[in-house]
Amino acid sequence: MQSIIQKQNKQLKETLLTPRFYTTDFNEMAKLDISLNSSEFKALIKEFRADYNKKHFIRDEEFNQSWNNLDNKTKRLFIEFLERSCTAEFSGFLLYKELSRRLEKSNPILAECFLLMSRDEARHAGFLNKAIGDFNLSLDLGFLTKSRKYTFFAPKFIFYATYLSEKIGYWRYITIYRHLEKYPEHRIYPIFKFFENWCQDENRHGDFFAALLKSQPQFLNNLESKLWCRFFLISVFATMYLNDFQRSDFYKSIGLDARQYDIQVIRKTNESASRIFPIALNIDKPEFFQYLDICAAQNKMLIELEKREKNLIIKNIHKLTIYNKLIINLIRLWLIKPIESSYMNNLIK
Repeated sequence: MQSIIQKQNKQLKETLLTPRFYTTDFNEMAKLDISLNSSEFKALIKEFRADYNKKHFIRDEEFNQSWNNLDNKTKRLFIEFLERSCTAEFSGFLLYKELSRRLEKSNPILAECFLLMSRDEARHAGFLNKAIGDFNLSLDLGFLTKSRKYTFFAPKFIFYATYLSEKIGYWRYITIYRHLEKYPEHRIYPIFKFFENWCQDENRHGDFFAALLKSQPQFLNNLESKLWCRFFLISVFATMYLNDFQRSDFYKSIGLDARQYDIQVIRKTNESASRIFPIALNIDKPEFFQYLDICAAQNKMLIELEKREKNLIIKNIHKLTIYNKLIINLIRLWLIKPIESSYMNNLIK
């Protein structure tokens, strides 16, 4: 069985849009005082221990068939979806596992929460990797661990980014699940049947990071926190939008319009974030998605340019023009005035 990483290593390039592996300041994490929100952590750890999905990720007979009936394009896009999802889940596993190990003595409650979340992420990654195996490929997770570069994020940035990642994961999975429940003829592979319970893991993980943020009010109740929350909301939404725009054929293969799907996911995630972040993005302004559309189109042009243009000088001139348009429209997104969230209003009261 071939390894996707080994097979495509020369073709894959690290970009801002690829799943990343993170590390953080473990000493700062060890000093966190979560007593301000201890009751919520006790409730969360009880839920994690219950392990509601312990018997959920078990492959049934529907997996035991050949998938050669999928056309080559759909198969390639679906394998890419599985590989990216597996990489993202495995990245979460590594971060949570290391945090649980580093916090075991200083903060046993957080340590156990991270350990149990790493259990969930490992389960997800393993299930996805088995799905990749149905296409006679495998993701070499050991090789991936050693070869990937790790991006450092301070703890508060880990909290913002991971909270959004888990919540957006929930809305992505549940939106696909509900769509395919309504239109089962588009369910090209049985893994989608598992998304309803699966996304509940994502939701619980998001609730954990929300509890962490609430235990550290300095990350939510000042101008700096508003700016950072705004930055991460725009970054996460734009990254998803650009990724899905260039993979719109995959969503088409399961009966979804990628743009409408992303709008729905962004809307729901923005609503979820407003319950904990001090601001929410004003996505109802028509310009919001217009600017994202321009960014997505420019990003697609950038990818096509990389494949098409061989002359380095011409390529770099065109890339500079594209990057300028991308940056200008991302700045325009930033300049759309955000909305004070319900959470911040409750704090003021």
